[in-house]
Amino acid sequence: MGKSSSKPPLLEFYKKMLLIRRFEEKAGQLYGMGKIGGFCHLYIGQESVVVGITATRIPGDQTITSYRDHGHMLACGMDPNGVMSELTGKKTGYSKGKGGSMHMFSKAENFFGGHGIVAAQVPIGAGLAFANKYRGNKNVSFTYFGDGAANQGQIYETFNMASLWKLPVVFVIENNQYAMGTSIERASSTPNLYSRGEAFDIPGELVDGMDVLQVYESAERASDHCRKGKGPYILEMSTYRYKGHSMSDPAKYRTREEVQKIKETKDPIENLQRVLVKNGDSEDSLTKIDHHIKTVIAEAAQFAIDSDQPELSELYEDIYVITDQ
Repeated sequence: MGKSSSKPPLLEFYKKMLLIRRFEEKAGQLYGMGKIGGFCHLYIGQESVVVGITATRIPGDQTITSYRDHGHMLACGMDPNGVMSELTGKKTGYSKGKGGSMHMFSKAENFFGGHGIVAAQVPIGAGLAFANKYRGNKNVSFTYFGDGAANQGQIYETFNMASLWKLPVVFVIENNQYAMGTSIERASSTPNLYSRGEAFDIPGELVDGMDVLQVYESAERASDHCRKGKGPYILEMSTYRYKGHSMSDPAKYRTREEVQKIKETKDPIENLQRVLVKNGDSEDSLTKIDHHIKTVIAEAAQFAIDSDQPELSELYEDIYVITDQ
């Protein structure tokens, strides 16, 4: 989905966010059934962030993120069949079953992971931006990380280099209010994470990450800043995850009332649905979209379950080794 010079494609935003929501719900079900092993971090509640930002990408732009990555893959255009197959460890997955939830990528869609080490993807994202500048193109690296990662030292090393070399990178801080089980109030000495770029002369802004239109508009400003050669930009997305940090997290560090209030007042999909109805889309047409997406996700789940396990020989494929030849 490329940058639009006309009104934002709200119906497309709705479809993409709903696709991510239904995919993550199904992934949670499969995890509970034992079909998905290892770690699994769901994106439910944060869908508007990646959908709004990805809508501003042009061909050649890159996306790189942390381990809460399924939504980013789908927003970039990756096939639900391949993503779900990777979650279940099958050879039809994007990383042939070897990467799992946290470590898959797609060269075709310019999606560079999925990274399990907190903040490790941020210097890599700046490296992608360096390549863009070196090649003299107008592409941007959209580099995502969370509020917990924002306290890692390598973030600030990257900020310094990105600003010094005026790299075309948009740093997207997905502030979902909790770094694992620690609230932002208990972990951060400054309430506004985007302001940390001031020491490096990097502009930034705080955005309502639960409003896809606001996300989209801020991403257009940020990407335009980068494409004009002005250097990096920081977008802090104030968002919220409905589920625990991972599937093994009961999230007892917050109340049910807190989560329920966000769902009732800030849910990005329901709020956009109300806007669409107000603009003339019928509730019946939106229900049909939901039914279609549920069918797509059910088929993806069945495809993943029916797919074969990778051969043991796959352990030795697609790796770097030093030989004495």
